[in-house]
Amino acid sequence: MLNFLGEKIEHLGLNSWQTRTLYTIKKCRTASLGGHIDACEDCGKISISYNSCRNRHCPKCQGKNREDWILKRETELLPVPYFHVVFTLPESINSLAIHDPKLVYSTLFEAAWETVLAFGKNKKVQMGMIAILHTWGQQLSLHPHLHCIFPGGGIDEKGNWKNIRTDGKFLFPVKALSKFFRAKYCEKLKTRSSILYKQIRQKLWQKPWVIFAKRPFGNAKSVVEYLGRYTHKIAISNHRIKDIDAQNVTFDYKDYREKDPKKIKKQMQLTHEEFIRRFSLHILPKRFVKIRHFGFLSSTWKRQKLKLLQLKLKVIILEKQEKKPFQRKCSCCKTGNLITLLLFDKRGPPEFYFGDRQKTNPCKK
Repeated sequence: MLNFLGEKIEHLGLNSWQTRTLYTIKKCRTASLGGHIDACEDCGKISISYNSCRNRHCPKCQGKNREDWILKRETELLPVPYFHVVFTLPESINSLAIHDPKLVYSTLFEAAWETVLAFGKNKKVQMGMIAILHTWGQQLSLHPHLHCIFPGGGIDEKGNWKNIRTDGKFLFPVKALSKFFRAKYCEKLKTRSSILYKQIRQKLWQKPWVIFAKRPFGNAKSVVEYLGRYTHKIAISNHRIKDIDAQNVTFDYKDYREKDPKKIKKQMQLTHEEFIRRFSLHILPKRFVKIRHFGFLSSTWKRQKLKLLQLKLKVIILEKQEKKPFQRKCSCCKTGNLITLLLFDKRGPPEFYFGDRQKTNPCKK
């Protein structure tokens, strides 16, 4: 799409960081980033692979990061119910999110955590929470929200675990959470940017804010599966894009106004300019942390006290596994491991690896 747009991208109103990110993704797995020549140790096929950009907004580069993150979390799970709550900002704040995303998203993290923290204190426990920022809707519109998971209990004054789950299906009353969250967010926004707050104040208080609470996870494995789906998602994955022609991009989306949106997929067609503009809305500010840990799930607390808590709860503590080097498989025979023969820069592979050498190396299987 960037190739189609050419210089038009300069007229989309993007900032320099968004433009730089788009051009980085454009170069992913192309000759511009260099690459390597590999040989399959099984079938002998020689192939050329280009390097990935490793940008966190790239749809091709998140798989390995997701797996590594999940492996770390598996050693930290507790044998207690986990709850999933989504804190969503209203549409009226979108203009401010485009103007100052760091302010809007940082305040979202803080207000959500302080809401959970306050409700935990009412139960006389210290809560813990993992929060993951998503900024998009299915149609690539701006829709900032936090996916949060937290255990159904907390740490009491003596450092012991205390369950606080009631007979209800949710950990805390959803309506009460929503009111407290809105008040906390607006209070923080008013303190940090009173002028901007005054401009949108009426709209912020016009309608109730939405907090979506799901039933508790069935077990620890369900928590890990959930984390795998949400942690390293980006605004749109490659498999949703169905067609790109000289003018438009066509992609699938789920319409959540339908009774069963997972079964009914619709398609949307956008011009290249509009598609890139919408995608760019979800490029986070430089070095902005999109996954955060709070309370007794924070890194500081876990380093000092997590193993002691797990012992008290009779958890079989899993030691962190050593990272095994990622072994790439041959795309031809599907079973053999690839061995790197030579690295090359953006000038491309040496000429002697083309021509007859490529033609005389068919897959033997």
